[in-house]
Amino acid sequence: MEEYILQTQGLRYAYDGEKYALQHASLAVRAGERVAVLGSNGAGKSTFFLCLNGVLTPQGGTVSLHGREVGAKERNLLREHVGIVFQNADDQIIASTVQAEVSFGPMNLRLPKEEVRRRVDRAVDYMALEAFRTRPPHYLSGGEKKRVSIADIIAMESEVILFDEPAASLDPAGTCMLEDVLRRLTEEGKTLLISTHDMDFAFRWADRAVVFCEGEVIADGTPLNVFRDDEIIERARLRRPAMLDVFESLSRRGLVPRDAACPKTPVELERLLENHRVD
Repeated sequence: MEEYILQTQGLRYAYDGEKYALQHASLAVRAGERVAVLGSNGAGKSTFFLCLNGVLTPQGGTVSLHGREVGAKERNLLREHVGIVFQNADDQIIASTVQAEVSFGPMNLRLPKEEVRRRVDRAVDYMALEAFRTRPPHYLSGGEKKRVSIADIIAMESEVILFDEPAASLDPAGTCMLEDVLRRLTEEGKTLLISTHDMDFAFRWADRAVVFCEGEVIADGTPLNVFRDDEIIERARLRRPAMLDVFESLSRRGLVPRDAACPKTPVELERLLENHRVD
């Protein structure tokens, strides 16, 4: 039986006894996967992440780490192994300087001072924050705060990292930096789950797409298969990636090989067209 790094079975959660934000949400994630978590606002994505990280205790169902069920009294175990970058950086930042903010998590793990220093230096370098070390994070721009909140989690060296709309507040340069950070984390073997409304990013980045609707997982597969399912797209109120629409339009016109795989980026599409020129 295959062991998953993180697994949920039948998660349920309701805020203030109202309608369930999560109901019967089940998911199994392997080490090193890149998972795009999709769905409209209110679909349950953020609540799901908070349950995975131990911020919220599910009112039904289970969360397991490396095949072992994590009980309500063991939520700190999830926080040690599963990091989360919140959509709103102000919900995460608490310290008076960037240096203190990034060191807060490792210090709470009661690590030796030298290890804390090593982790902080690495996270600051990762997110290009050296010039901000002594500055109060609450006075930084939205994009700079986002970089600090990501550095927080990098310093924790979590096995699994959850990103809730990580591109929010980032300008184009910041978005490029984020994608480079995600690439580096993947190369280090981290398991990444990203909640996003950017279907083009999800299509080109993820190994796997998971779709939430009304608190349930309604689709789970490769991005290509998920985005080609018109029923799922309509039900979850998503849109197809532009690259998929362009590729299928070219295919109908015979401008790409019949057996060609759908490119995920403009560069891949350009290479495909160069290798299949029609005279």
